[in-house]
Amino acid sequence: MTTTTLAQPVSSPSPRKRLVSTNTLLLWVLLIPIVIVLAAPVWYMFSKAFTPEANQFKYPIVWLPDPFSLTNFQTIFGDRSLPILRWMLNSVIVTAVGTFLVLAVSSLSAYAYARLEFPGRDVIFAVLIISMMIPSVLQVIPTFLIARDLKLFDTYIPLWLVGAAGAGTIFFLRQQFFSIPHELEDAAVVDGAGRFRVFWQIALPLVKSALVATGILIALGFWNELFWALIMLNAREVITLPVGLLVLQQGGYVQRGMAFAGGFIATLPPLIVYAIFQRQIIQGMATAGLAGR
Repeated sequence: MTTTTLAQPVSSPSPRKRLVSTNTLLLWVLLIPIVIVLAAPVWYMFSKAFTPEANQFKYPIVWLPDPFSLTNFQTIFGDRSLPILRWMLNSVIVTAVGTFLVLAVSSLSAYAYARLEFPGRDVIFAVLIISMMIPSVLQVIPTFLIARDLKLFDTYIPLWLVGAAGAGTIFFLRQQFFSIPHELEDAAVVDGAGRFRVFWQIALPLVKSALVATGILIALGFWNELFWALIMLNAREVITLPVGLLVLQQGGYVQRGMAFAGGFIATLPPLIVYAIFQRQIIQGMATAGLAGR
């Protein structure tokens, strides 16, 4: 007895699936060159940080340490005239305190603009937005003179005050507070909660993702701050890491290997922070501006 097997028809991919795969392929083709262009300088710096000084000028470019060596880091950490650990600690202090101040001032201001009714609120907010269009270079001389008259040189106070109330951060957080339903706040007020308690226990936790994303970006700004730190800080024991990297390129420290090693030390902490909080950063930025008026 013979049996016959019917051939099963081969299903072809739907046009929609073919379109999705084609779009994905095109996206990869466009993004890969961009990633290579952006990552190449960083990889070059990392490579040269572990390359001995004698091999820094090899041509054509060698993209891997040849040979791998920790000499540059040993030179930096072994030179007592280069207190790089102290500079890192100074940068951590500036970054931590500055980020806290910006988030505290900006979140309170943003909540007031989004939820409180007071005379001239919209006019004041419009002036705040207009201030974002003023070139920051116009503020250099007034800020310098104020810091001089108040004798704030070689302190971190000017660095914190310059960025304590960022108009962009206030605008961003204001949009987040607008997305909170009024019913939640009304229910808390009915239960006897004051305005600050509503802000602290109801509104602030609901915009946590935006706060994390904004806080990390603000922290990166303070960590990489060079302009104001170079103007306000002169004593070697109080300078921050970005200013310290300039010291590596002055006087008898003009060595490519040490400069690249210092850059590696300054770049590694932000990369670690981003690797840990990248989901919160993306989530916070993705929801920016989805609500508000």
